[in-house]
Amino acid sequence: MMRAHADEFITSEGARLTPARRRVLKDLMRCRTAELGGHVERCVSCGETRNAYNSCRNRHCPKCQATRAAAWVDAREADLLPVQYFHVVFTMPEELAAVALQNKKEVYEILFRAASETLLEIAKDPKHLGAKVGFLAVLHTWTQELRHHPHVHCVVPGGGLSPEGDRWIACRPGFFLPVRVLSAMFRGKFLALLDSAHRRGLLRFQGSAEELRRPAAFASVIAEARGKKWVVYAKRPFAGPAAVLKYLARYTHRVAISNQRLVSLRDGQVSFRCRARKGTGRKRTVTLPACEFLRRFLRHVLPSGFVRIRHFGLLANRTRRANLVRCRALLSLEPVDVETSVDATSSKAALPVAKCPRCGETEWGLLEMLSRSAASSGFGKEPPDMIESHAMARAPPRRSRGSNDDR
Repeated sequence: MMRAHADEFITSEGARLTPARRRVLKDLMRCRTAELGGHVERCVSCGETRNAYNSCRNRHCPKCQATRAAAWVDAREADLLPVQYFHVVFTMPEELAAVALQNKKEVYEILFRAASETLLEIAKDPKHLGAKVGFLAVLHTWTQELRHHPHVHCVVPGGGLSPEGDRWIACRPGFFLPVRVLSAMFRGKFLALLDSAHRRGLLRFQGSAEELRRPAAFASVIAEARGKKWVVYAKRPFAGPAAVLKYLARYTHRVAISNQRLVSLRDGQVSFRCRARKGTGRKRTVTLPACEFLRRFLRHVLPSGFVRIRHFGLLANRTRRANLVRCRALLSLEPVDVETSVDATSSKAALPVAKCPRCGETEWGLLEMLSRSAASSGFGKEPPDMIESHAMARAPPRRSRGSNDDR
C-alpha cells in the first residue's frame, strides 16, 4: 500500500511532510526487501535455499516492533512482584490536541511528568497509601481510527515501601488510589507546566494554530481546558503477574496500527478493522483514502530520540535493582537477578521461527550475503520477492537515532 501511494502522498503533503515522517515512510517500504540487503540461507536438513532480507528496525514499523516487544517483555519478567497490579491511564483533553500536535516533544514530556508526579505524590500521602511506589509508563498517541489522542498507560504494583524503607505497605484489595484526586492533581500539574512552557517560548505554532502564539489566546485555551473534567481511568487489578506480562506484550511496543488490522486496498481506499464500542467486543471496518490513511499513520511518528517507555519511583533505572531486592526481602521472596539494562535483540524468545517449506525443519545455515539492491532509493517501486527468517534476527542490529524506547 505504501509503495503504491507514496508518491501521491508526498506530493499532496508538500512542505508539511517532515524529514522524520519521510524517513519512517521510506524505512517501512524497504523493510525486509532486497533494498536493505540480507543473506541466502540453506536448510541444514534438506538443502533448500531461500533469501532472507534485513528488517528496517524502525520503531514505528509493526513487524520490527513485534520482535522487540517479545525480547523486552522477557526481560521485564524479573521485575514483577507477587502483589496486585493496577492499570492507570492519564489522558489529555481534546482542547489541547492542536497544541500537542505541533509541539510533540514538549507536550509529551509534560504529559509524562504530570502523570508520574501525580502518582508518586498521591501514593506518598499518608491520607491515601503513605508509600513510595514504582511503575512503568507507556505513551500512546492514537485512537482505533488513528486520530491524535495522547495518553499514558501506567502499570503500577499495588503497594510500595514505607518512608523508612523497612516494610512493604500494600493497598486495599481491588483499590489503589482515588481517581478523582488523581484527575484533579494531574490537571493542575499539566496546565501549570504547559503554561510555563508557553511563557518561556518553548512552544511553536503555525497554520490554523498560529493565533496561539499570543498570550491572551493561549490563556483562553488553558482556561477552557481547566474547566473540563480530565479523564484518569483506573482499570480493575490485573489477574496476577502473568496477566501483567500479557498486557505489556500487547502495549509496550505497539504502533498506531498493526498489519493484522488491515483488511484491503481497493481503488485507492484502505480498509481496516477497529473496535465498535468499548466493552462490546465487536469490530467494525473503517475505510479511508490511501493518502488520508498515510497522513493519520505518520501523524504518530515520535520526535527523534523521544523515549516512550519510562520507569519511575522504585522502578527508576538507576535504583531499580536495589529497590526490587529490598521489596522481595520484605515480601519474604527469594532474590532474583534483576537486569538493569535491556537489549531488545538479546532474548532468544523473541526470534521468530522460520520453517523450511520442503521439510519443515527450522535450522538454517548461512550460505552467502546479499548486498543492498541498487534500486533502493526510489519511492513507489514494487519490492522483489522476500522471505523472512529467524536467521536475520541474529544479525548485528543497526542502531538508529531514537531507537531506544526504554528509560
